[in-house]
Amino acid sequence: MVKSESSLAGSGRARRPLRLSTGITLSVAFILMCIIFIALSADFASWANIKNIMRTLSVVGVVAIGETLVLLAGGVDISVGSVAAMAGVVASMLWGAKTMNIWVCAGGGLLAGSLVGLINGLVITQLKINPLITTLGTFSIVRGLSFALTNGKMNQIVQPDFQFVGRGDVAGIPFSLILMAVLYIVFIFALSQTRAGRNLYAVGGSAPASRLAGIPANRYLLAVYVISGLFAAAGGLILASQLAAGTPQAAAGLEFKVISAVILGGTSLSGGKGTLFGTLVGVFILRTLDSGLVLTGVSSYWQEFARGAVLLLAVGFDQFRVRLERK
Repeated sequence: MVKSESSLAGSGRARRPLRLSTGITLSVAFILMCIIFIALSADFASWANIKNIMRTLSVVGVVAIGETLVLLAGGVDISVGSVAAMAGVVASMLWGAKTMNIWVCAGGGLLAGSLVGLINGLVITQLKINPLITTLGTFSIVRGLSFALTNGKMNQIVQPDFQFVGRGDVAGIPFSLILMAVLYIVFIFALSQTRAGRNLYAVGGSAPASRLAGIPANRYLLAVYVISGLFAAAGGLILASQLAAGTPQAAAGLEFKVISAVILGGTSLSGGKGTLFGTLVGVFILRTLDSGLVLTGVSSYWQEFARGAVLLLAVGFDQFRVRLERK
C-alpha cells in the first residue's frame, strides 16, 4: 500500500511541469488574442465591453468549477445546462408562490441541483452506468421536467436583492465576477493544498490504484457529482438573476461551452490531469472570443464555426498531451 501511495504521488509530481506550461501557454494565447481584437476593433478595449465580458462569463465560470472536478475524477457531466435552467425554474416558482424569502427560494434551486448531482453520482457509482450515458439521460429528463413544471413559460423574479447577484457592481466590478473569483480561490487552494484534492487527482489518474492506496474512489466520485450539480444550479441562479426570471429555455448549450472551456484549460478527458487556473483561462478565452467576433462583424454562422473549431482543437491538444506524457 505504501508503494501504491508513493507511485501516485510521484505521478502527480511528474505532471506538474506540464500543468504549469499549459497554463502559461494559455495565458500567452489569451493575451495575443486580445491584442488582435484590439487592433481590429476600437470598441474591444472599451470599459463597457470589458465590463460586459466580466459580467457574462461568470455563469460559465462558476459551472466550470464543478465540471473540472468531475473530469479530474475521470467522469463527465453533460447535464449541467439543464440543471442550471431547472434551478432558475425552481427558484422562480417558489418565489411566485409568495410564501418564501427570496434566498430560501434560491436555496431551493441549489438543493434541486445538488439532488440531480446526487442521482448522477449514485447511478454511476452504484449501478456502474457510463457517466456520459447517465448524464445525457438526466440532461433530457431535467430539461423536460423544467418544461413540464412551467408549461414552457417564463416566471419573473422581480426582487432587487436577487437581481443584484447577476447585475450589481461592487466598486465598479460586477458582483457575479467577485463571487466567481472567490470560489476559484477556495477550490484552487483545496485542490493543490489539501489531502482531498490530491486524492481526487489520484482517483482520476487510476481508480483501481487509488483504491489499493486506501482512497475511497466511489465517495470522491459521488462528491464531485453533487458539487457539479450544486455549481450548475449556482450558475443557473446567476443567469436567472441577470434575466430577472426563471425559464426552461435558459442555459441552452451551456454544457458545451463549459466542457469546451475546461478541456481548453488543460483538463484531460481521461481524468487526473488539469487545474482550475487553466479552466479559468479557458473561460476567459472563450468569452473573449465571442465578444471579439461580434465586435469585428463576424456573422453568427461563422461564430458557431469558430466555437466548434475551438472545441475540436481543445480535444486535439488534450490527446496530444496524453501521448506526450506516455512518451
